[in-house]
Amino acid sequence: MNDKDRLYQFGIGENFHAQKYLGAHPAEDGYQFRVWAPNAEDVAVIGDFTNWTAQPFSLEKNEAGVWEGHIPEAKTGQLYKYLVTRSGGQKVEKLDPFAYYLEARPGTAAVLRPFAERKWKDGLWMGRRKRFGFKKRPVNIYEVHANSWKKDADGKPYSFKELTAELIPYLVKMNYTHVEFMPLMAHPLGMSWGYQLMGYFAFEHTYGRPEDFQEFVDTCHQNNIGVIVDWVPGHFTQNDDALAYFDGTPTFEFQDPNRAKNVRWGALNFDLGKKQVQSFLISSALFWIEHYHIDGIRVDAVSNMLYRDYDEGPWTPNQFGGNRNIEGYDFLRRLNGIIKDRHPDVMMVAEESTADTPITKSLAEDGLGFDYKWNMGWMNDILRFYESDPIYRQYDFNLVTFSFMYVFNENFILPFSHDEVVHGKKSLMHKMWGDRYNQFAGLRNLLTYQICHPGKKLLFMGSEFGQFLEWKYDEQLEWGNLSEEDQLNQKMQDFTSQLNAFYKNHKALWQNDENYDGLEIIDADNKSETVLSFIRKDDKGDLLICVFNMTPVERPNFTIGVPFAGIYEEVFNTEMENFGGVWKAHNPSTRTQPNQWKDYKNTLSFTLPALGAIVWKMKRKLKK
Repeated sequence: MNDKDRLYQFGIGENFHAQKYLGAHPAEDGYQFRVWAPNAEDVAVIGDFTNWTAQPFSLEKNEAGVWEGHIPEAKTGQLYKYLVTRSGGQKVEKLDPFAYYLEARPGTAAVLRPFAERKWKDGLWMGRRKRFGFKKRPVNIYEVHANSWKKDADGKPYSFKELTAELIPYLVKMNYTHVEFMPLMAHPLGMSWGYQLMGYFAFEHTYGRPEDFQEFVDTCHQNNIGVIVDWVPGHFTQNDDALAYFDGTPTFEFQDPNRAKNVRWGALNFDLGKKQVQSFLISSALFWIEHYHIDGIRVDAVSNMLYRDYDEGPWTPNQFGGNRNIEGYDFLRRLNGIIKDRHPDVMMVAEESTADTPITKSLAEDGLGFDYKWNMGWMNDILRFYESDPIYRQYDFNLVTFSFMYVFNENFILPFSHDEVVHGKKSLMHKMWGDRYNQFAGLRNLLTYQICHPGKKLLFMGSEFGQFLEWKYDEQLEWGNLSEEDQLNQKMQDFTSQLNAFYKNHKALWQNDENYDGLEIIDADNKSETVLSFIRKDDKGDLLICVFNMTPVERPNFTIGVPFAGIYEEVFNTEMENFGGVWKAHNPSTRTQPNQWKDYKNTLSFTLPALGAIVWKMKRKLKK
């Protein structure tokens, strides 16, 4: 495709590699610059090669509103910005929206450096990903904020070179299948956790070089770990030196100020109906998929793109008088259609909190075409339940069981994310009822329930070892907890590692996450004892019987119905001594009895530990 075609395709929303045309690119001598600013009075380039504002280099505007020019003096490694003269004569220094590299914060100058092609070593992983996908595979995600996982002795956050050396072995040790990063694109303030973006193609300088992240992904793949990255196509930082009112008029944002301004997050909303914005955003998503080999994108704040009244400020109804953000709805369908057409084995995940729009239904079924939706309702219900005093849990048992009413309405990820351990919400461990011992028992029970419940899994960093303090974005995790004298954090970490391995090793927990072929409820009505039991099955009919005691009362000779006569073996017990519990040995292998129990003709009896979760597996099937 020549430059004229690239320009035309950008203008009609069909250039999905727009960064190859716009931005700064090496020429035979110097660099060629292009920036979209259709309503600017003038655009010039300033930088190291122009002595900055002393002698700006003016660009020429073409018929599509793109300013372009060739600067022979520009050299690789130099910094530059665009000097935009807005309508009325105001001059504003702007970053390059298509830059691959930005200088360290608080600066926003772009760096002249072409994006180097990498010789990847992850061919085996990529081949398996293409062949097997992820729907019938285990997906257990460790969510990470790169700035605060771990810091060096001087308090500086680890770069991805250091994360490659330490985080990847940790992921392997903890038996996670994927790691998900909060946004890694350039952002002006760490306090935003990365969700107020300014550089949609630029890797955040704080985390090292883009090449370091490529190496990280490559090494993850060689260790059988997938990489997912959060991405924010709904809104962007309102900083004046970034995308905001780029040419002095609404350029990337909506014309209607009610739709442009995002009151809740102090940001600006993309005009997702504008063709050039579609080219920009879809190019960004594909850039991260193709240049970094990432395995999935989690799209942040989807509700904000679907509903005009989702924000806290005034809103303007659509042409039909409703609250549907038609542009956002159409954009998300288009985004997923284009990515799935090119990369069907890349996971597209929606962070979305309503039930009014089918998120994971296919485009043909009038859905948005995402692979997964975060199950925010399940997360809120289950945490509210586990935070309560066990004496009252029988009255709120529906908080645990309600999810089974809609469990397959969408394809879900069950998230215990960063949002639940910040802003005074307390850490997962601190949310649990009781003294320190019971809090760990409750946390083990909770994480086992998450693993056994249908749906893929996500856990935010620190929760795996029961960090007591809630997350702080500018401090590393409380790794010192692992040296506590009672060793409960260390045992919790070991528990999570073994729980994750148990999940990976049992197909019944992940092979049928999207239909009732993989789930059978044994008893969801035992409110008085607050015990839940259900079965998970794989494609061959092998099953796991999962039983959860949600009160601190041990229940000897506890009985449930089971579908087959046989000898059953307890294969997981959260109350084992090595996990921080008090049990020194598992329940013995147990033979079923021929008794009627609800619709079952066989029963299984055992001791159910206080605040414990146990899993049984058939050791040998017996004839009736």
